[in-house]
Amino acid sequence: MSIGKLYVVPTPIGNLEDMTLRAIRVLKECDLILAEDTRTSSVLLKHFGIETAMRSHHKFNEHRTVGSVVERMKGGESIALISDAGTPSVSDPGFLLVRASLQEGIEVECLPGATAFVPALVESGLASERFCFEGFLPQKKGRQSRLLQLSEEHRTMIFYESPYRVLKTLSQLAENMGDDRLASVSREISKFYAETVRGTLRELISHFNENEPRGEFVIVVAGK
Repeated sequence: MSIGKLYVVPTPIGNLEDMTLRAIRVLKECDLILAEDTRTSSVLLKHFGIETAMRSHHKFNEHRTVGSVVERMKGGESIALISDAGTPSVSDPGFLLVRASLQEGIEVECLPGATAFVPALVESGLASERFCFEGFLPQKKGRQSRLLQLSEEHRTMIFYESPYRVLKTLSQLAENMGDDRLASVSREISKFYAETVRGTLRELISHFNENEPRGEFVIVVAGK
């Protein structure tokens, strides 16, 4: 009996038209779909007429479920992993399953597709030939030391942030890197209210003091 395979499948971060034809085919043909939130993903699957069985796989249960999922693939099943939006394992669950699969000799294939930080980097107008992706900064422990380290970073830096902390993060970036550092803030990428604001950190702080932050944010900051 042949061994199965793990597909890591990106899903739209906003506009459903960003779903690739290949992603739809893989989700239709695989034996099981692992979803971060089955309620969210059921809307997507219904939209594209995908009737494959679905099971929850998220950061609160992945340590317990990885073993059984790997055994199913060793038994010949092909399994697709999706997150609520974007590419699994990039600031989303997925790394543990990918690592465990590879350790057991299971082939892992990640499809190309939607992810938030690439459009934000390109739209920022900042240097994009070399960059570092930081994802979400630590909320408490290690946050200040990380910001201090990044103040010496010469590459363009990319951060994910929630609307509730975007002003705090911009302010802390300005404190550590200078409020005249060039930056860009993109929100709701690929959605109807998508917006990118560019300027110095000082100007961006002023903008979001006057305009309430809403949606999911990507902050791009010029290197030193």
